[in-house]
Amino acid sequence: MSSAADSRTFVLVHGAGHGGWVWRHVGDRLAAKGHRVFTPTLTGLGERSHLLSASVTLETHITDVENVFEWEDLTDAVLVGHSYAGWVVSGAMERLEGRVSALVYLDAFLPDDGQRGMDFLNAAQTEAFNAARAKGEVSRPGPNSTALRIQHPEDAVWVDRKITRQPIGVSLDPLHLTGARDRVATKLYIRAPLFPQPRFDAALARCQADPSWKTAIMENCGHDPMVDAPEALVALLEKL
Repeated sequence: MSSAADSRTFVLVHGAGHGGWVWRHVGDRLAAKGHRVFTPTLTGLGERSHLLSASVTLETHITDVENVFEWEDLTDAVLVGHSYAGWVVSGAMERLEGRVSALVYLDAFLPDDGQRGMDFLNAAQTEAFNAARAKGEVSRPGPNSTALRIQHPEDAVWVDRKITRQPIGVSLDPLHLTGARDRVATKLYIRAPLFPQPRFDAALARCQADPSWKTAIMENCGHDPMVDAPEALVALLEKL
């Protein structure tokens, strides 16, 4: 267990179709080591899926994260965004500057000012997105364990049982950034290359070329390292 002096605060933000539940193995391990851990579920997903509506936007999810810091009085925190949450934590940093001491992108999008999530969707996601809009629906299917490259059959069953639909409104509005993300002193980009995603490969290369970033590659897990390799992920987080 970490000493009081070594204890950190971690805010772990999940990706599309997921919920706070996906951090269970990582959160338990961090807590057992004496750290404070918060795993918010974004509006419209997981146990908050009953709140899914057309009014859920990227701004909603950014506010979800901001409010964790506000209501829990968090400072000096490690903020982690997985996959889609790269958009969320990037936007949240505009409101949390000075309260986040380390920022982690876990196999995540690394968007720039003015970009929109819908412009980053792959072919299958774009098809699902357009089909949902054509039907007047407010969400698209979340990813399944096969697409996520979940490594262990029992974990695949668990993930497929928990995945919910992803609100499409979060992909419609452009992100507004002024550089707060870049001013975080410690930044880490983690890539899980078993999951094919050119956008993430480009983000990794971008961070590798920038001396203000640290990078790590998790070779033997799929897109959800918190499920496939929680101990290895905890080790990376504790090194920050």
